[in-house]
Amino acid sequence: PSAPQGGAGGAEQAAVAAAEPFRTKMLSVPGLGEGAAGRRSRARTAHGRTTGAQRPRGQLTKLHLAATVHAAAPHQKARGRSGPGLVVRRDDLRQATREGREGNLVLFCVDASGSMAARQRMSAVKGAVLSLLLDAYQRRDKVGLITFRGAGAELALPPTSSVDAAAARLEKLPTGGRTPLGAGLLKAHEVLRVERLRDPSRRPLLVVVTDGRATSAGSVGGDPRELSGRSARLLAAEGVASVVVDCESGPVRLGLAGALAADLGAPAVTLDGLRADSLAGLVKNVRTAVTPTASANSVSRRAA
Repeated sequence: PSAPQGGAGGAEQAAVAAAEPFRTKMLSVPGLGEGAAGRRSRARTAHGRTTGAQRPRGQLTKLHLAATVHAAAPHQKARGRSGPGLVVRRDDLRQATREGREGNLVLFCVDASGSMAARQRMSAVKGAVLSLLLDAYQRRDKVGLITFRGAGAELALPPTSSVDAAAARLEKLPTGGRTPLGAGLLKAHEVLRVERLRDPSRRPLLVVVTDGRATSAGSVGGDPRELSGRSARLLAAEGVASVVVDCESGPVRLGLAGALAADLGAPAVTLDGLRADSLAGLVKNVRTAVTPTASANSVSRRAA
């Protein structure tokens, strides 16, 4: 007999191929970082456009002339200036601050449970994640992949610069079983804690791909929905920038992904709303929304 088709406790389904990738809207981390050069979030950089001036921290590397003159000018009489030159002291010196873009750690937390197992839906989900992976490659991000289904969550791919490796893991991802959403979020918290110690300047962006239906607490036990809410609020309290990709479809929708997004302090975007050419009205950063971008060039399906 054929295997049951993935309900909440359905048997494992074979992996399905990802749908054709598409250009995505740009997801970014709010605020101003100081990470490695890239093309995603705003950051203080050694190169880029000059945005202001500050007192130098340590060695002066790039003088902001106008700000230095402005700081020195009021003190000329007290300093006994008698000629045409300006008397400048060390305290007057101002460092130019510059702004560019940084690369981030984009950590995908993907629901692979039975509720996602409808063949067409999982293909679309994989296509969306693949699209975001290709976008991450172009923006010089590191990526990681967590999956959750059945009894718990696993780190399918530790953070890496190899988008090809992430795409290969994604392509082979099977579905089935209950939905330990809270376990997936706790695994994300654990991974991000380790990465924060390893690379503190690389700010993370958590992308949770789910329909929001928590039906299992995994090994933690307790109420699944309470655990998922508590885990989401823990991430929000630590300032983790997140976005929820809402995979719910069909005429009757429970809006659970939206509730999860509220707990995370994050926007929720549908699979269709993730497309760069979507007309969905989303705004700037991932705490309040997602911005359009003149995005990535077309990529061969071989990248999957």
